[in-house]
Amino acid sequence: MTEMVYGAVPLQTGEPILPKWWRTLDKWTMSCILLLFVIGLLLGLAASVPLAARNGFDNFHYVQRQAVFGGMALVAMVVTSMMSPTFVRRAAVIGFAGAFVALMLLPFLGTDFGKGAVRWYSLGFASVQPSEFLKPSFVVVAAWLIASSQKINGPPGTLISFGLCMTVVMFLVMQPDFGQSCLILFGWGVMYFVAGAPMLLLVGMASVVVLGGIVAYSSSEHFARRIDGFLNPDVDPTTQLGYATNAIREGGLFGVGVGEGQVKWSLPDAHTDFIIAVAAEEYGLVLVVILILLYALVVVRSLFRLMKERDTFVRLAGTGLVCMFGVQAMINMGVAVRLLPAKGMTLPFVSYGGSSLIAGGIAVGMLLAFTRVRPQGEIADFLRGSGRR
Repeated sequence: MTEMVYGAVPLQTGEPILPKWWRTLDKWTMSCILLLFVIGLLLGLAASVPLAARNGFDNFHYVQRQAVFGGMALVAMVVTSMMSPTFVRRAAVIGFAGAFVALMLLPFLGTDFGKGAVRWYSLGFASVQPSEFLKPSFVVVAAWLIASSQKINGPPGTLISFGLCMTVVMFLVMQPDFGQSCLILFGWGVMYFVAGAPMLLLVGMASVVVLGGIVAYSSSEHFARRIDGFLNPDVDPTTQLGYATNAIREGGLFGVGVGEGQVKWSLPDAHTDFIIAVAAEEYGLVLVVILILLYALVVVRSLFRLMKERDTFVRLAGTGLVCMFGVQAMINMGVAVRLLPAKGMTLPFVSYGGSSLIAGGIAVGMLLAFTRVRPQGEIADFLRGSGRR
């Protein structure tokens, strides 16, 4: 009788999207990324002022741009994290195709901005680096191919993904961009290892990479100059590595004080590749350790969640994304303290750069989508059940 007067009560067939997303999300990883972005803005207030002065802009011109790009990155991260793994895979295929075409056209339409490597498209008001967007989409596509090869009567996905990997690396080396090439190779190698690759084959692949490095050293003056600078025991104090090393030494445990650092006036890339030197000089070892812990927490938590995942594609793609994220941070910080040869690589969510920030937001959004809690038994339960059968 009540329904005849007031109408039937609508039946809710599922949980609303936002509550479900928040309930299943890895909030610790999300919090770490937000903290990294805030620290990046804080460091940008110091590191980008000299660059703005040299280019005739307002003091906080680059900080404002980083805030805008960072806001776009966070929106991209949230939206992507709401997607299902299937939708992420489909979007990654489209994104990879677009980024790969853009990468191939770089020699004809790209610019080097006077840095000797053609890696960017100039849009006038901003620039775009296709390789940054290629990395996360490549990982997802390669994971899909490797996972499909493990199915009964599946395609030779592992071989196809390896060919795709070598093709991407070839175009990156042509720029030249050996840092991104190493990241692509590492991401593919990690996924191949997790998928069950023979150790002997991985050793053979590592040998091929070393051989490729020797060839690159012999044929590329750009590559040879960076390796020679890394191997030289005497650091030229007037080089970027020299300035960064001195800044880290001067910072000590607690730093010289906010805004009191001098390295930002000497380093042309203080706001991007060497921003960790600014952090170490002004805030000391304390802030550097905090940064390392934040990156480590993202990597460790994500890997633990992925260990429980039963879907092979999700497990491989998530592992590739988070390992590439962690290694990029490690390479950036390793270069600043001369543990690794110099490479043009940003510190994720901390360094200035529109392409790096937005592509990083998409990559972490994919990772959050893969590590969300889904209605499934843990993989250990699945394996025990298979053993009983």
